[in-house]
Amino acid sequence: MPEVVVSAKDRVAGTSLENAVGTIAIVATVTFDQARQCVIAQVTVSQPTPAVEEVALLEAAGRVLSDRITADRDYPPVARSVRDGFAIRAADVPGDLRVIGEVRAGESFGGEMQAGEAIEIMTGAPVPRGADAVVMIEHVQVTGDRVGVPRTIEHGENISAQGCEARREEVLLEPGRFLGFAEIALLATVGRPRVRVFRKPEVAILATGDEIVEVNQTPREYQIRNSNAQALAVQVMRAGGCPRILPVAPDLYAGTRELMEQGLRSDLLLLSGGVSAGKYDLVERVLADLGAEFFFDRVLIQPGQPLVFGKVQGKFFFGLPGNPASTMVTFEIFARTALELLGGQAEPMLPLPWSKLTREFRQKTGLTRFLPATLSRDGSEVAPLRWQGSGDVPALARANAFLVTEPDRESWAAGEMIRVLMK
Repeated sequence: MPEVVVSAKDRVAGTSLENAVGTIAIVATVTFDQARQCVIAQVTVSQPTPAVEEVALLEAAGRVLSDRITADRDYPPVARSVRDGFAIRAADVPGDLRVIGEVRAGESFGGEMQAGEAIEIMTGAPVPRGADAVVMIEHVQVTGDRVGVPRTIEHGENISAQGCEARREEVLLEPGRFLGFAEIALLATVGRPRVRVFRKPEVAILATGDEIVEVNQTPREYQIRNSNAQALAVQVMRAGGCPRILPVAPDLYAGTRELMEQGLRSDLLLLSGGVSAGKYDLVERVLADLGAEFFFDRVLIQPGQPLVFGKVQGKFFFGLPGNPASTMVTFEIFARTALELLGGQAEPMLPLPWSKLTREFRQKTGLTRFLPATLSRDGSEVAPLRWQGSGDVPALARANAFLVTEPDRESWAAGEMIRVLMK
């Protein structure tokens, strides 16, 4: 991606890219991949290290780890059985062995097993001294205190060796790791009742437009309730941020600027609406007067083409399109990435798994499209939904995923694979 910087003031005044002076280039229209690369590069280069706080283990779920985590001992700390059966010496079988005792998980066998002997053992129990393999209960014949093993057993079979999972002081988690249920289990395993994590970024959400009223108001026929701010707040929380919903900005310069300046006190500013080319679309003009730099202002996607990303007064902002589908999609594929990086996450991810189309699908080329769809429970099949465009909130609520198309492809047949963005 080319790199040049044009200040927003110059750009709004009509400065062309060819005449721009600076170190970072603005590309007015970019592809989906270029836009994501730009967001990652800009936020990664300039983000400060987030503040750190210590929380209880369960409160750390969904947070980002700030410290390196190491193993406090070998895991497992002793060799243990992975099957119910009998601990034996591999050299003694096939053969008939004398059972001298049993050992279960949570205890150990006090003696040492000798040649020709076996010890009944349960899954998870420490392997007795003298044993070097475990034969499964299904593969033996027990008669009184004798056990018959009819086949050869390999040395170490059905045993987890000491330290095979992790060695003492081995690094298990690095800073910047998102803490899901498996990571919480690991932290509990190594004895971390409290965890140091990065502070959650605060995200200001500012919807714009005279047509928008608050959720508890009764709209006139030419008005709509502020659903975008509510949806964005949920998306922010899911991405590890703390949402701060501001009052709706009117289509007036002074009011929009005042609310925008309030929003810039947060770590990230999300603006919904006002980024198109209409007479009353004031967002870019106000940002320009605040001294903003724009990294791109249009992306070759649908929905969500008029998308603005930049930085002003040391804070990143996204000017998201006002239609609900555009707002939802552009947050998930771009703003979420910035938020995760600002929260200390080392590797923001955008999983786009493949699924099989249930019916034929066609599109015009030129754009990467994110279209409402229903994904089967096992994720193996996906069906595009009929919808009335990016303002169709009922269709968005019925969908549980979005089809993701390739911009240079016109059609897919039923049964072909296509990428999917989970909702």
